[in-house]
Amino acid sequence: MAEAQGRAKDLTETDTPLDPDEIPRCSSLTTKELQQNWKAEKQGDRPVRLLFEIPSFRIIHHALSKYVAYDVVVMRSGSFDSHRVSVERRYSDFSRLHHKLLEEFDDELEEVVLPRKLLSGNFNPENIAERQLALQDYLAKLYATRCVRYSALFSSFFTEQEQKKAHGLLRAGQFKSALEQLQTILEIQEKLAPWQSSTLTVHTLCAIAVCYRDLDKPEQAFAAAQKALPPVRRYGLANYRAPLLELLVDLGYQLGRPVAQLQEELMELRDAERGMVSPRSLKEVVVQEFI
Repeated sequence: MAEAQGRAKDLTETDTPLDPDEIPRCSSLTTKELQQNWKAEKQGDRPVRLLFEIPSFRIIHHALSKYVAYDVVVMRSGSFDSHRVSVERRYSDFSRLHHKLLEEFDDELEEVVLPRKLLSGNFNPENIAERQLALQDYLAKLYATRCVRYSALFSSFFTEQEQKKAHGLLRAGQFKSALEQLQTILEIQEKLAPWQSSTLTVHTLCAIAVCYRDLDKPEQAFAAAQKALPPVRRYGLANYRAPLLELLVDLGYQLGRPVAQLQEELMELRDAERGMVSPRSLKEVVVQEFI
């Protein structure tokens, strides 16, 4: 028996170990991990699309008016979209969008019909539920129309009201409230980004940088400004470039970051602009937007 055990031990000790590349990789994965990998690979082949949902509404009462505000959720498919971001829009907002789009894309929108306006029963729960689905379908059809999907009018529908509100708060010095609005705007713009101008987020990022600067959060301000700089350079947004560089240099010194190249770029830009434009801070540029 001992001899047999010894032979077994010898065989075990003298077996040539498997090369790591020869070991089946899936052997170390749990069933859950395999499922997650399979799902990720499958999703990687799917084109990213925008999805719209109108899951809820509010009835708004004012002194002289009453209307339904629909909660419009914007999501992206094809990858895990962990955060549902939404804006409120009333029927008149959809109507304005439709008429603006018709001015540019009348032929292309021949088969895209805005849900009709109700002459009565606007606050009837059944009518509201029916309209929620109809408006949701309307947005999906707009998105499916290529010229609309790439139109600035389409992205503005989801952000313009919030931009005006955020910049109003910023001008009033309410930086924390402005920042909350701007972060929502940025999330929506990033979802829309594949079909919009590469400069879509520049104004928002600059406004976010200004808010963080005034809230004494230099790290976050620097990060937002740094993210805005490449498209500003690439697409020649001259009104933003020097103020953005100036902010980055100031924050860089404060944070102990290397800023020599940024400072050199700023000096060259200022020399080129000398006598042509009066220097303005990024805050002065931002507060002039969406007036």
